[in-house]
Order: sequence, then structure tokens, then C-alpha cells
Amino acid sequence: MTSLFNREIFREYDIRGIADRDLTDPVIELLGRAFAEYLRPSGINRVAIGYDARLSSPRLRDALGRGLTASGVDVIDIGLCPTPALYFSLYHLKPGAGIMITGSHNPAEFNGFKLCVGKDTIYGTEIQKLGGIMGSLRDPEGRSQGKGEKGAVTNHPIIPDYVSYLKGLFREYHDVPLSVVLDSGNGTAGLAAPEVLRSMGCRVTELYSEPDGSFPNHHPDPTIPKNLDALISTVEKEHADFGVAFDGDADRIGLVDQQGAVLWGDQLMVLFSRDILADRPGATFVSEVKCSQTMYDDIRSHGGKAIMWKTGHSLIKAKMKETGAALAGEMSGHIFFADRYFGYDDAIYAACRVVELLKKARHQKSADVPVSSLIADLPKNFNTPEIRFDCPDALKFKVVEQVRHIYAAPAKSTLPVREVITVDGIRAVFEKGWGLIRASNTQPVLVMRFEAVDEASLQSIRTLMEEQVRTVITRLS
Repeated sequence: MTSLFNREIFREYDIRGIADRDLTDPVIELLGRAFAEYLRPSGINRVAIGYDARLSSPRLRDALGRGLTASGVDVIDIGLCPTPALYFSLYHLKPGAGIMITGSHNPAEFNGFKLCVGKDTIYGTEIQKLGGIMGSLRDPEGRSQGKGEKGAVTNHPIIPDYVSYLKGLFREYHDVPLSVVLDSGNGTAGLAAPEVLRSMGCRVTELYSEPDGSFPNHHPDPTIPKNLDALISTVEKEHADFGVAFDGDADRIGLVDQQGAVLWGDQLMVLFSRDILADRPGATFVSEVKCSQTMYDDIRSHGGKAIMWKTGHSLIKAKMKETGAALAGEMSGHIFFADRYFGYDDAIYAACRVVELLKKARHQKSADVPVSSLIADLPKNFNTPEIRFDCPDALKFKVVEQVRHIYAAPAKSTLPVREVITVDGIRAVFEKGWGLIRASNTQPVLVMRFEAVDEASLQSIRTLMEEQVRTVITRLS
């Protein structure tokens, strides 16, 4: 029988596709039935559903709810909310499972699902199992199969509980003045972040707090520098202490300092890890292959244990649980606090920790310490942000594998290679820097990043590795 749904929507750590093409109502009802069947052996019969501001999200919520309830599963509709509020609901409401409907940082026509069982997000082969279950639930005429009594839908808007909880976590240094600009990018952060930071004694200037799935001002992806233009100009205009940008579902943070300079995810990891290590000597930290060597070195020099791991929110959270890490982070701005928090990626909570950290420094020094000064002693390196190189889904993993073969025979490389790290893609370490090539698990792109001790070495590494990728793509196309 020809598949009635696109198997490519089942990614490494979520389900994602073009909403009006891949995520039709019949497909998503079937997904609801499949998830109910997936949960059946564990005895879980209650699922929390949250959704982001994308125009297709309410439709997907309704279709998903029909599939779940038709299979006897009760649904708690927690409403329009950030992804971390869905994660919070797993602890606060204890439903047994949860699904967040979100397209995250992808273009407006995309949407998707992050699936949680217990308090963990499922990934890899567990997500692939759902595709198999979906196929088995259709009879030869293509009708969805359901059984048993119908489940019920109850509404429990989670935002008030989530906001109240965050407010209760931060009670010190409220008398230390701080000015912050928040750019929610018309995603869901604006539902909670301004109120929480004001409760911490901040003067907050808001940008694009109103949820709007057409994203009329700029796309909510803080890893793209042009998306930070409005934030940077407003920080300068308001003479703010720093600015925060959120992605569409508020699980990724972007931060600019008082001068408008971007602090990328690995620099935020340095900021947070130093603060944590002051209270928890020897703590463990997990980060991913795109992060600076300077970050790993800094954590170790301050007495911490630094682990390099694979990119992906589900993969990172699983590694944190395995290692007992206090904190994890990605270049993309996913920051996972297990120190004083639940261990999931919450950009609003991360923004609160920046506020707390800077207020504490000013209180201790009785001076207006700028956020940039807290990492001013880091060695100067030259690096690129994430570079996304268009490559079809059908080719991207093959390209990475072919480039891996090149580095298996380093004599073929025009630059001497000291080490090749293959924990996630290829991180080739040269004498004066490193370069990374990995296949994105969420988009039809290859992700690259480069770092070196000087500009000339940076350009040499980048030119070499980009040319290798172009050559392989041409050969495979």
C-alpha cells in the first residue's frame, strides 16, 4: 500500500514538516492515535498539549486531540504557550505525557511536534516507531482504526502557573536597577518573559511581544544576525544593560551586551558555568560540537568537567541525565539548567539567570558592572556563526559521510589535521583552529562552523572545508 503520509516528517528528535502539505488533519489524527498506541504499554492515558503561535497550530491541536481522545486518551489543553511551559506542565500537572506543537525557528509554513513521555522527550528510533505504528493503524481502505471509549478534553491554561513559578525562583537583588530589552519576535515568549523580568525589578522595553504566526517584523531565529538588528538598535537607544531575543517557541535565547555585541551560546555557557562552579566545584557541563574550544578550556580551567556531545535538544537532555550535568548548552541558544531547575531548555529562565547574575555582580562590587566584563578575559579567537549550506535531505548525511572518508586519509588534505572528532558530523582540528561539518536534523542544510587563532587561519580552514563539501555535493548530485 502506498504510504498516506510523508515518512520524512519523522526526524531525529521531533516530527516536522510543511503544515498544509505534510501535516494534514487526517495525518495528524492518525498521529494522535499512534501516540496513544505507543503509550498503551506504559499505562499512560493523559496527555498535555501546548501549541505555539503559528497560524496552523490551533488546527493541528484540534486534529491531534481528536486522534488521542478517539483512542481513549484524556487531553489537557494547556493553550498557547512557550515550549518550556509544556515541559513545566509535565512536572506541575503530571499528565504522564506531553506534546508541544511548534515549528520552532523554521519558516512560517512549517510546523511540528515535540513528544514527551514521562518527563523526557523521545527521539531517534522511538520517533521512528511512531511512523510504523501509524502505518499499522490503517486498514486497506485507508480508514483510521480506533477502539475503546473516548477520552475527554479539559482546559488548563499553563501560562499563569508557569509565570508564578518563575517569579518565585528569583527573590534577591530586586533593588539593583537593570534595564533590559526583550524581543519576542511575535512568538510566545511575550506571554511570559516581560512580566517575569519586571517582577525581578528590571525596567523592560518590549519588542514584538504580541504572538503572530505570520511573523510580520522578522523571523524569530536569534542565530541569524540580521534578526537581531531591531534588538541591537533598541539596546543602544535605551542605553539598556543588555538585550534578549527569543525564538518562536522560547526555548532558545539570543543575547546582546550593552554595546550591541552578540554573545553566542558558547559564550553564555562560559558566563553561566563560571557562576555555577563558584557554588558547585567540579560540576559537569555538556555542550555540542559547534561550540568554541575556548569554552571547553574555560570550564576545565575553572575546575569543571566539560563533555562534547551531539546537537539536538533531546540528545543533550539525555546526556545530561546520564552524566548528572548541572548545565548544558548549544550554539543555537538552547540552554539547559539542571542547576536549581528541571534540566530542560527554557530561554525565559535563562534570561532570568542572566539578570540574577548581573545584579549579583553589581551588588557585590557596588558598581555598574557591564555584562561584557564578565567574560572579557576570554582569549580572543576568530570564528564564524553557524553557516547553513543548502543541501537536500536525501543527500546531506551522504555528504558528511563522504567528507569523513577524506579525513580518514589526512594526507589528501592541504592542511595538516591533528584530530578528527566524529561524535556528530566531522570536527576537524588543525594546528591553528578547527572546522565543523554536520547534517542538520531539522532542515535540508549542512551546518558548518569555523574557529581559529587568527583571521588568515580561519579563512584557510573555511575555504578548504567548504570546497570539500561543494566537490562532494557535485559528485553525488
